[in-house]
This record gives sequence, C-alpha cells and structure tokens, in this order.
Amino acid sequence: MSEIRNLNVLRVPKETDSFGQVSSTNSDDSRFASLSRRRFIAAAGLGAATAVFAPRLLFAQETGIVPTMINAAARAKIEVHPLHRNISVLEGSGGNIAVLPGKGGKLLVDSGFTVSRARIAAALDGLSSDPVTQLINTHWHVDHTDGNAWVHSAGATITAHENTRKRLSASTRVEGWSYTFPPAPAGAIPTTVFDDEHRVHHNNTRIALRYYGPAHTDCDISVLFEEADIIHVGDTWWNGFYPFIDYSTGGSIDGMIRATERNLTIVTDKTIIIPGHGPVGHKAGLTEYHDMLVAIRKNVAELKKLGKSLSETIAAKPTDAYDTKWGQFLMTPAIFTGLVYSGV
Repeated sequence: MSEIRNLNVLRVPKETDSFGQVSSTNSDDSRFASLSRRRFIAAAGLGAATAVFAPRLLFAQETGIVPTMINAAARAKIEVHPLHRNISVLEGSGGNIAVLPGKGGKLLVDSGFTVSRARIAAALDGLSSDPVTQLINTHWHVDHTDGNAWVHSAGATITAHENTRKRLSASTRVEGWSYTFPPAPAGAIPTTVFDDEHRVHHNNTRIALRYYGPAHTDCDISVLFEEADIIHVGDTWWNGFYPFIDYSTGGSIDGMIRATERNLTIVTDKTIIIPGHGPVGHKAGLTEYHDMLVAIRKNVAELKKLGKSLSETIAAKPTDAYDTKWGQFLMTPAIFTGLVYSGV
C-alpha cells in the first residue's frame, strides 16, 4: 500500500512522486494537451469516474478529483440504450445504470451522481411512467451510489452487498483519489444486504445477485437478469480502458482477474454484458480484457521479481502491447502499471 498512497492519478507520475518516480514524456504532455474540454465531457458519457484520470490542464482551476467527477457528470448528456426484454442502460452519470421498468415499478442497478438527477429522471420518464421501486448497488464507489438518497426518496428500497453498507455508513478513504468520503445520508444506505448470493423477482424477471469477493473493491457484485441473459458486472470490467483498482478498500489486480474469470464462466456468446464504464459488450470483448489483465500482471510481476523498482518497471513498458487499445485516453499506462505493481 505504501507504493500507492501518493499516486497522482491526474497525470503520469513525476520525479518527486513516491508512486512513480519518473517524469512524464513530452509526447504524453502534448497528447494530453490536445484533449479539449468538450472531449473530456464527452468521455464522461462513458462513465464520469473515468474523469479522475484527466489531466489538470483541462480545467483552469484544479478542483480535486471527486469534484471533477461531479462537474463532468453535471454536464454530461444521459444516453439511453435499449437492450433486450425491456431492459435499458443509461450512460453519462458515473457508472452505467441498468433499468428494468414494469408494473412493479422500475428497478435500477446503480444510481450515478446526484447532480444528474434531473437528466436521469427525464430519461427514466421517457422509458415508462412507472415509479422507481428498487435500486441495486454493484459496489460502494461514489459514481455508482451518489444518487442513492434521491432514488430512495422517490420510493426505492436499496439492496447491496453488506460491505457496501459498511463503506457508505462510515468515513472511507480512497488513497488513489486523495479523498475521504463522509458517511452517506441515512436514505442512501442499503437496507437489504447479503454476504454471498441474493435473489430478486421483479417484473416477471428473475435477478441473481452474487458477490465476487474482493475485486475492484471489497464489495463488488454481479447482477444477472436471467430471462434476458443480461449481466451487469459493475467495475470488474472497464470496457475500452485500463481499470482503476481501489486498493484502499480491498481491491487488487488478482481480484480483478478472478472476477473476470468468473464472469467468463457465466456468460455465453449471446449474453449482453453491461460494464461499469464503457459501452455494453459481449464475451469476446470481455475475453480480450481478461487476457490483457493476465498478460500485464505477468509482465509486471516478472520485472518486480527481478528486483526492478516501480520507476524501472514503468520504464520497461510492460503494457506496451496493449496501450493502443486500452491506454490511449484517460487511464495512462504508467498509472495502470503502478496499480498492478502494488498488487504483485
């Protein structure tokens, strides 16, 4: 953990950072400089949590990582993507939100940011006139739970893993974001919790909730809509990005790999997979993501075993074969290498 405490997630590690101890290159700086504010906000449409890795130069004033996420969510358009059997995904406010409307009321998976409330509510109204009656949280992070209080006030009960309730009920530090979250308001706290598996029957749909064990955090769950063959895997999959791993609250590279392997045993080529961030995908894309995680972990572990420091490991470019696809935008290869290095 000492390696990760001083991670500057807004830029490539600098010479003075205990996390990286290397200087960013001119090519990195010029690439980041070329990103416009408009493009940054558009990226937030893939999940505002990705904004935590945006360079500071995108804003005239630094507001901090969490405020930056919230600012991005306040500006992002909420896009609605119909999937199958009346289930849709809302993109634009934090993590992807799944919606199952019907006579029993709408069931949501994750709640995004409160600043997006008006846009989310309008998108929900566009799907049906049903009230919101149930909310499931895939894990505790703010970009997936900040809207809990208003969704609860609209009439929803909240279900999550027991560790999500623990994290939301107390002050919780995320070192990678340099931020301590205060306890969530009472209405935002899940009232139905479980430790391993839980089942919900809603709007003629069987929904299976299952705990991964520590993965992205210590409270990640999958949400499987059985009849629809749709699964929401939360932040165990960042489709198109190197993922953030929250070591402060129990996450690890090994846990991410185990979660992805479990997902692959559940899905078929026809299964629709909703990631925490990025576009909806299928097994082929998830397989590619898994292979990337495994390969980079192997590369970093081998370098660390040889006694390479973090700066030396970053300089060796263990992610090089994957950077074109996964590391060309907000999550830099150096930062992801540092996250993996901390867990091997």
